[in-house]
Amino acid sequence: MKFCSECGSGNMTRRVPEGDHRVRYVCPDCGTVHYKNPLVVCGVVPVWDNKVLLCKRGIEPRYGKWTLPAGFMELEESVEEGAQRELLEESEATVELGELLSVLSVPRIGQVHMMYAGAMREPKFATTPESTEVRLYEEHEIPWDELAFRTVSATLKHFFECRRKGEFSVLRDTLR
Repeated sequence: MKFCSECGSGNMTRRVPEGDHRVRYVCPDCGTVHYKNPLVVCGVVPVWDNKVLLCKRGIEPRYGKWTLPAGFMELEESVEEGAQRELLEESEATVELGELLSVLSVPRIGQVHMMYAGAMREPKFATTPESTEVRLYEEHEIPWDELAFRTVSATLKHFFECRRKGEFSVLRDTLR
């Protein structure tokens, strides 16, 4: 961090603030302590007729790889609202949001991924500026070696396992 977002000072230091136990950026000019916390990624496993909708990424990172529609949660929205918005932005699809499927911590990059199951309202979807291809896949067709992120792979495996059992649970894991 080069500048304080409160006063604009370029005189930032890193230290453990009084009463804290972690090193933080602190502005010595105005005293503001800057907390850098994990980002929440929210998304959905959209399903139509037992098929899962995947998007081929049209943006970095992992351009050209397949993913579930997901992205960063915005301020002033719930995780569920963020999942619905990301689905619409990446595929123009809509779902009836279902169970929470996975909560995956990725401490190395400072993220927490939360994915939901979702029943598509109709088989309507399209590419967007964020996706170069959008397609429904049966489980045996999933391009496992071409998935963009480990969180997507873990969520999909958990989803299919739950569907086979006929009982959904939440996958909680830390991916290091």
